[in-house]
Amino acid sequence: MRLVTDEDPYLWLEDIDGEAALRWVAERNAETAAALAADAGFPVLKERLREVLDASDRIPYAVRRGAFLYNFWQDAEQVRGVWRRTTPEQYRKDSPDWEVLLDIDALAAAEDEKWVWAGAQVRRPDHDRALVCLSRDGGDAVVVREFDLATGTFVDDGFRVGEAKTRIGWIDADTVFIGTDLGPGSLTDAGYPRTVRSWRRGTPLEESVLVFEAGKGDVAAWGMHDATPGFERDFVSRWLDFFRSETYLLTPDASLVRIDVPDDANAYAHRRHLIVTLKSDWLGQPAGSLLAFDFDAFLAGDRTAEVLFTPDERTALAGHSWTRHHLILETLRDVSTHIEVLTPTPGGGWTRRPLTDVPALSRVTVVDTDPDVSDEYFLDVSGFLQPSALHHGRIGADSEILKQSPARFDAAGLAVEQHFATSQDGTRVPYFVIGPGPAPGAGPGPALLYGYGGFEVPLVPSYDAVTGRAWLERGGTYVIANIRGGGEYGPDWHQAALGADRPRAFEDFAAVAGDLVARGITTPAMLGAAGGSNGGLLMGAMLTRYPHLFGAIVAQVPLLDMLRFHKLLAGASWTAEYGNPDNEADRPHLRELSPYHRLTADRVYPPVLLTTSTRDDRVHPGHARKAAARLRELGHAVLFHENTGGGHAGAGDNEQSAHNEALMHTFLWQHLAPEA
Repeated sequence: MRLVTDEDPYLWLEDIDGEAALRWVAERNAETAAALAADAGFPVLKERLREVLDASDRIPYAVRRGAFLYNFWQDAEQVRGVWRRTTPEQYRKDSPDWEVLLDIDALAAAEDEKWVWAGAQVRRPDHDRALVCLSRDGGDAVVVREFDLATGTFVDDGFRVGEAKTRIGWIDADTVFIGTDLGPGSLTDAGYPRTVRSWRRGTPLEESVLVFEAGKGDVAAWGMHDATPGFERDFVSRWLDFFRSETYLLTPDASLVRIDVPDDANAYAHRRHLIVTLKSDWLGQPAGSLLAFDFDAFLAGDRTAEVLFTPDERTALAGHSWTRHHLILETLRDVSTHIEVLTPTPGGGWTRRPLTDVPALSRVTVVDTDPDVSDEYFLDVSGFLQPSALHHGRIGADSEILKQSPARFDAAGLAVEQHFATSQDGTRVPYFVIGPGPAPGAGPGPALLYGYGGFEVPLVPSYDAVTGRAWLERGGTYVIANIRGGGEYGPDWHQAALGADRPRAFEDFAAVAGDLVARGITTPAMLGAAGGSNGGLLMGAMLTRYPHLFGAIVAQVPLLDMLRFHKLLAGASWTAEYGNPDNEADRPHLRELSPYHRLTADRVYPPVLLTTSTRDDRVHPGHARKAAARLRELGHAVLFHENTGGGHAGAGDNEQSAHNEALMHTFLWQHLAPEA
């Protein structure tokens, strides 16, 4: 039996478009289709999920840009979607009159290209032009084209950039900051722009003026123009790694003034304020705090901070958004959202009051504000069994529910509970259980445990109609584990599972699995686990470290080879999270972490489904391909599905999304549901 060593026998599967690799992919896809897509219930399930994704009465979430509200929309007729806008008055109607600006389906057909919408930057303050980003089949790399919002057409002689992981933003009507692939030396080792340039309309991109340059070993460089009237400023930054950066004020004479905050802090200017989010202790304030300084005084050396938020062991900062005169603050208390309004006072200090009541075990998210002009806000409120409601209001006045999403699945008899498991080192780990409420004589049933545990990303309550139809309606229980590595309790919760401490996240997830069994909710044979990207690494850990806890595992666009991840696509940008395989001090723990290298023939693994995308230019499809090949070689039960497009999302349209979700839930139900 071949062992996976540094001389990897499956390196040929890293050749993304190689003939042999794609032939292998086609063979595996056919096996998976025969096992799952041919299941009698698959077509009906897929159609019901597609119905959810395409529903015409979904809330059309919008952002304000000047006089209009902009929205991107996909459905059964507009598969790739349309970028459109309407007026605030029209938006209040059940069926607004939308002005279609760009039809991606028509553009894709005209240019014979699988374009996927990747966003647009509308120029402030005139809101007359946009920099539209389009991805080929869903990858992170994009092409950029200038778009005229008045005529609804691309500007023939406007700004245009070829395919790359470009960072671009307006400076004024005729100038942009740009970082892109300009040939050798212009990208970092992680594949992101290394330089920031000032590019003037009508001049060749190659003649753009170099403004700032990061190191080759940095993650990226970027430039940003703040167009706030009366506070116009330019900034450049270098990201040293995924969590550390240096930001500079670019003065009119092109000199750089360092914004002297800790390099792991997030800092930005807003009008007269410098706002700093701490990831470590500083100026006597703990990690996780939100601080405000007078911007000009700070540059002059004054470090007098106004403390806007201080965390405690149960509460963390979730986000904040500005209106014209106020700051909306979102916090998490045991992973449920609270929201309040902070207002700076003329004499110094801030007042605060609740913005709205939030139901228990729910989430409220600021969808959009209009910080240049008004105190308007849009809020989305939802819960696991509570469909989204879009609230609209202005600070100081009552809000209203502007749009309400209908229920998409039958929640009768379902309940939501929060429990806490005890991890191996004694840490209390919260998790949510959504499923059938307690019933006399009810025994354990199929359960699906989902987790992520990385990059300070929290998993918070939300209404998931796909999971509702695919899993909950069938009698399954759905569980979300808030394990370390995430952001549920702020920077400390994240940092507890960095680098060599990553196994703490794995122990947390295993503890939740064990607690579900101890509570009688499920059994190991009926418990499935799922996760994607970094959550795919978590799934690889469950497979190789805790296989006895699960009856089936699904890893989506997973990270699995921890000795080569830094050499594949964007992987070099994640060494701050995991460690660097080229560093002798890190290599031993990365080998221990690497699911690909832990696979053996002498352990019993639960059945596993690995999914990925050929066009994923963030997490290389080779991770899933190689693990599937290795599992097959060792004689274990594995299915593999690779979508040809879709990028890191794994799907570029609703048809692909419905297909992927139907594959996953069919696989899980086949293995976890008790026989009738």
